[in-house]
Amino acid sequence: MHQLSYIDNGLNATNQYQKRSIKKIRLIGLISGLLILSVLVDIATGPGNFPLTTVLDVIWDKTSHGIKLEVIIWDYRMPVALTALVVGAMLGMAGALMQTILNNPLAEPFTLGISSAASFGAALAIVMGVGLAPNVGSLLVTVNAFIFALCTCAVLLGMTRIKGVGTQTIVLFGIAIFFAFNALLAMMEYSASETQLQRIVFWMLGSLGRASWQQLSMGSLMMVIVLPFCMSRTWRLTALRLGDESAISMGVDVKRLRIEILICISLLAATAVAFVGIIGFVGLVGPHIARMLVGEDQRYFLPLSAMLGATMLSITSIVSKTLTPGIIYPVGIITALIGVPVFLIIIIRNSKERFE
Repeated sequence: MHQLSYIDNGLNATNQYQKRSIKKIRLIGLISGLLILSVLVDIATGPGNFPLTTVLDVIWDKTSHGIKLEVIIWDYRMPVALTALVVGAMLGMAGALMQTILNNPLAEPFTLGISSAASFGAALAIVMGVGLAPNVGSLLVTVNAFIFALCTCAVLLGMTRIKGVGTQTIVLFGIAIFFAFNALLAMMEYSASETQLQRIVFWMLGSLGRASWQQLSMGSLMMVIVLPFCMSRTWRLTALRLGDESAISMGVDVKRLRIEILICISLLAATAVAFVGIIGFVGLVGPHIARMLVGEDQRYFLPLSAMLGATMLSITSIVSKTLTPGIIYPVGIITALIGVPVFLIIIIRNSKERFE
């Protein structure tokens, strides 16, 4: 009898696990459908609104409605809409990975100084004309931003190799980097001309207006490389969420895992910030919502964080074009307005959990 009872309990647990897994897969499918719809609406939205059916015709056949619509949709709107998707996914995934390896729900590229380092690199190119890579031409600002963001991530990576340095120390060090580069950026702004200052401010606000097929292909390639690599380590990342000691007891090389994931975060965050400027809170809000929906199982948490980041930025792109007719606001402003209340909610929730 006892043996039959154990078998029944095991079967019930297996069935419940399968039901939860199916529910999470359906949820990811639902978010994917919402994301596709959002991208199509984003392409259809803008000055001279076109019916969604017309937009679908032009996407299917460029020449179906003449050269004018072909240029508007294929040369202007599609790169912007798809860049919002790819950049949002990169930021969402980078935030999820950073929160996982640092065990901190407030960690993301914006809060750890990566974005401010990229801003200083861009300002250095705009004001001083100084580039860290030779012969890049018109890509000087983008390349500078990428290199500074990557170097900041390398410094954070180096911190993980110092004996006795924990995750909280890395977070504090990231905040120090944030303030240091903000001070250097303020010096650049003070010495900039009116035209240069306008370019710096526009870049810092985060805009999809510079989107191009070239940038889109580079961002997509980065996601194609990093996503499968991280998905192959989902079991180890889930174990890490139980604590370093528990993960080590399960055979996980914690130090190596953190280094590998920090390199992935570096590539994702640096690429995203270099292309569109500073877009804060996407890497914070997306993973936080994903965690509430599917928990800490990284098999579902990582892809859902990427999808929610992409959906958030895609919807933000639509809002930026429809908020005031004739004006397209930088998406960084909209994400900040959405992200700040969520950021405060996370802080309040963490404070309550700590005292309970």
